[in-house]
Amino acid sequence: MAAGLAFDGERYLPGIPGEIVYEHWHRYAFARRFAAGRRVLDAACGEGYGTALLAAVAVEAVGVDIDPAVIAHARTQYRDRDRLRYEEGSVARLPFADASFDAVVSFETIEHLDAGDQPRMLAEFARVLAPGGILVLSSPNKRRYSDEPNYRNPFHRHELYREDLARLLDPLFPCRRWFHQQPLYASALWSEEPAGSVDACEAWSGSPGPIAPIAVADGLYFVVIAAAAPAALPPAELRVSLFTDRSDSELSRAQRNAAEVLRLDMLLKERDAGLARRAEHVAHLEGLVALRERLVQERDAELAATVAARASLEQALAAASTAGDALRAVLAGREAELARARSAAAALQGELRKQEAALQAQERLIAYQHGLHWWLRLPWMRLKLGWQRRFAK
Repeated sequence: MAAGLAFDGERYLPGIPGEIVYEHWHRYAFARRFAAGRRVLDAACGEGYGTALLAAVAVEAVGVDIDPAVIAHARTQYRDRDRLRYEEGSVARLPFADASFDAVVSFETIEHLDAGDQPRMLAEFARVLAPGGILVLSSPNKRRYSDEPNYRNPFHRHELYREDLARLLDPLFPCRRWFHQQPLYASALWSEEPAGSVDACEAWSGSPGPIAPIAVADGLYFVVIAAAAPAALPPAELRVSLFTDRSDSELSRAQRNAAEVLRLDMLLKERDAGLARRAEHVAHLEGLVALRERLVQERDAELAATVAARASLEQALAAASTAGDALRAVLAGREAELARARSAAAALQGELRKQEAALQAQERLIAYQHGLHWWLRLPWMRLKLGWQRRFAK
């Protein structure tokens, strides 16, 4: 397989096995007879193998493709080939001057363009072709390729029926020879006699190496035409005889096998997709479990912090309770002291009232003593007091 390029199921890469090998290499092998001694443009050259094949017989072969990756690959892969170069560009706007080429080769390109771009591509081919130049073009037959097998190629933008392709070619390429290509499953008989001046048939071999005529080899069976005299033998004109049954049973079997392979491949892809979805779901669940574990750890940490805070608060409450008890004892003592102070104050208040009463009496006495009546009674009071003292002895 071409290094650095990935096979997408559509663009052929040397080294890819299967039916696609025969289709692509055969077309370029067929085109070599029209490229010999000419300036050739390979439009939509892809990986570049076909352009390199044409360069072996052409005066100059130029490959053009819109994909810069394949152009870079082709320039590296085939850098040692003579009369060969690769350019980046669109087939609907070729980067070449008018009448630059004697032949344009474009295989399996037109169906990859939108309907509006297909005439532009053909106009560009006509523009870069010199007078007397030819176009060698292939296109899938929509009836056989898509309609009958009920198949849709996701890479194709606008496929054509024969009459559609003819209408597109009519304005610029009205003179045509039509050929048909199809992979065959058949029995072959070939002669050991050398070819005459005109080839009755051509057969090529070359994937993925150089193109060369198929060498005559021993077959599985010998078929001999024998006679007693040379004149009795038929002329040695027939080179190759092919046979296949009218219903193409071997091809149908191969197609059924291919369809079964595609079905199994689809089932495998669906299984892989299911496994991928399950893996994604498992990853999602694992993520949820990890999240749950993290949340549990965070919750446990918060719970531990809460327990520690509660223990600290309970210690603080116990200390506050002890301090409260001490404060209540102090308050009780203070209340007792206050009660005693109140009692003392009450007693002091009573004493004060007594003192105030005595003071008032004293004040009355003093006031009385300062009066006339007091002075008149004073001699008699002193006599009475003295008399009382005398008899008291």
